[in-house]
Amino acid sequence: MSNRPVWLLPVIALTASVILGGVLASAVLSRGGEDAPRSGAVRVSGEAQIGGPFSLVNQDGEPVTDETYRGKAMLIYFGFTYCPDICPMSLQVMDAALAQLNEAERGAFQPLLISVDPERDTPDSLKAYVESDAFPDGLQGLTGTPEQVREAARAYRVFYARIEDDGVSTDYTVDHSSLIFLMDRDGRFADVFPHATSPDQIASRLKQFLEENPAQS
Repeated sequence: MSNRPVWLLPVIALTASVILGGVLASAVLSRGGEDAPRSGAVRVSGEAQIGGPFSLVNQDGEPVTDETYRGKAMLIYFGFTYCPDICPMSLQVMDAALAQLNEAERGAFQPLLISVDPERDTPDSLKAYVESDAFPDGLQGLTGTPEQVREAARAYRVFYARIEDDGVSTDYTVDHSSLIFLMDRDGRFADVFPHATSPDQIASRLKQFLEENPAQS
């Protein structure tokens, strides 16, 4: 299959991120609707309705759930291995942010890539992808059935949609939100980093998170 750049994808994904941010902020103010999430960027009392249980498989074909990662804060990105630029860039930003932490600090975070393209992203293809030197050490790739992926994306209020190519070939891409979620050691929402967030900004927030949430001895 072709893996040529889709030049419109960065614009679409960034726009989706901005729109999602606006929806999250509006939901904080209105507090309306069962599915209306509250933004981590707006500091209010209560708990953000972002995140929740998921049941997937990792790049080694092992079943995992959100409970698998308890005790570590999670850095979660929803993307796919055929993504030409947005996903690799986001994972590289995550890697550059984690590189600014010391070894002990880095060990407090579990980076995760949850595929929004389960048809092509098998455990084997994810394994080759997440082991890239350009991505965070210890990055795990998660996939599953379309239903399992849909449930995980719904829990995190992540938009994604399959976009067919020109109709001539069997190629397709996946339009999706480009966000990095920070979840605490109990799987609760802590913060979200839109696509334009720099490694320095993420690293600063991660250090602040560790100061505010020291590991239990």
